[in-house]
Amino acid sequence: MTQQESDSSDPCVRLFHASLVWPLQIEPRPGKDNKARHWEVLEAAKASHSWTRIDDEFTEDPGLFRERHYREFVSFLPYVQRFLYGEGRFRHASDKDDSGSSPMHVFRRKDILLFDDLNLVQLNVEVRATDLPLATVRDILFRFGRAYPSGWDVDGGGVHNTHATELLGVDGQVIARSDSARREKFLQFVGQHRSPCISEHWACLLRPLVLDHSDEPGDLRYRLIEYHRMPVMAYVAVDRPRELSTEDWVRLGLAATLHPDEQVPVNDPTVVNFTSLYCQDRFWTDSDAGPNTRFICTGNALTVVGDSASGFFADAERGVLAQFRHQYFLVFLLAHLHRASLLVFSDVLVGAVNALNIRNDDSVREFKRRIRSNFETFLRFTHRYWFHELSERPHLQATFRICSNHLRNDALYDEVRDEIREMSHYLDSDSQRRQSNTVVRLTVITILGLIATMTTGYFGMNIIPFGDGPPLQRLLHGVVATAFFVGMVLFAIARSKRLSDFLEVMSDDRMPFTGKLRAFWRVVTNRPN
Repeated sequence: MTQQESDSSDPCVRLFHASLVWPLQIEPRPGKDNKARHWEVLEAAKASHSWTRIDDEFTEDPGLFRERHYREFVSFLPYVQRFLYGEGRFRHASDKDDSGSSPMHVFRRKDILLFDDLNLVQLNVEVRATDLPLATVRDILFRFGRAYPSGWDVDGGGVHNTHATELLGVDGQVIARSDSARREKFLQFVGQHRSPCISEHWACLLRPLVLDHSDEPGDLRYRLIEYHRMPVMAYVAVDRPRELSTEDWVRLGLAATLHPDEQVPVNDPTVVNFTSLYCQDRFWTDSDAGPNTRFICTGNALTVVGDSASGFFADAERGVLAQFRHQYFLVFLLAHLHRASLLVFSDVLVGAVNALNIRNDDSVREFKRRIRSNFETFLRFTHRYWFHELSERPHLQATFRICSNHLRNDALYDEVRDEIREMSHYLDSDSQRRQSNTVVRLTVITILGLIATMTTGYFGMNIIPFGDGPPLQRLLHGVVATAFFVGMVLFAIARSKRLSDFLEVMSDDRMPFTGKLRAFWRVVTNRPN
């Protein structure tokens, strides 16, 4: 078959939407003056970048609030509504009181979302095209959402990513170009930092956020959380979707991971069980009457395929297209928010353990501070962000569930919770150990004080009549006595561990008298056992 014949027989995609949802970890701001939150820093420097904060995820102008926005809002349960949209704009009298606002903060250039408590942002980039061959759509889904090249071909071009990408401004001028062919740049960066470098067009889009390992200056720095392939949603409106072959469905559903030139691995379990594993066919009737809309979710990708001639599928206000850009986008966003947040928690724990030096008191204190802070944030995450029921609409809830299951969110949550619990147990046991040591020292000092108390009690409190002398002499006696007893107490504290060992030796009936004398001598000379 010739290329021309292949193009003519390839199904045509009348309308194509793709939304990337790229989670990134924001590093804590260095220095003592780091109380300002990330979005506050970004908003304060708005004159130096193109990101603009908007009031909410819907629209800045209430007059532009459309039915599709309303349908999005009422699709979710009340506690999810409060998470996504806050308590209401005019509930609080003070503009500075943000207790009723959403924990999700939206900056638009086209979107970047920042979340309270979590050192996490999610970049959303949406692309749109019409009248594309289906093969081109598959190629875009495979190549577009790549943060950096995974290698290079014999011609020096990056593999698995777009050969060239240009970002255009509203005036049509090029803002940034991809640089995946700059092989030495990526090799040197990984060799020096043991961290991947971001392609220039993505780095340009994210500024003033800058890659943490780079030498580029910036207060807001980010790190990668997962693989370089970004999670992607795709809306594909084709003519006569019922005529798509089984291979077409598999290639569309697995487009983010299956190379366009690769043969379909027919014996792979994900291909053999493709329909049962990934397809949601509530709105697929395979009939002339329709609807013929299929949802395919692999976790990292959510693809919606339907009939371009169907109002049910193509209506931008009430159809699947409107739901794809609103309800299903948020479902996909929340599933990946859960996963990314849990990975951030795990990364913080690993960083805290790696920095721990049990021989350094400052390191131990910093470790405890980081673990307790992480535990506090995880507790808020559990009660504020972590939920399993989003909506009472069956298909919306089913889509969230299948996406979460493929991402292994529940298993990941259990793993992180167990890790934090182990850390908490370690802190509790360490605190108990320190308290036990303190009790031992106090016990030793109390025993020594008991000896002095019994002795003075037997002879009477005033063995020597210091109170009968002149005032200066009595003052001198008081100072000397105070200094002597303070010295004795400090000596007892310094030797409390060895005194405790000596008391244990003294209480041992099997220990000979010479052994007890040696134990006492070790206390006096502070020699090891």
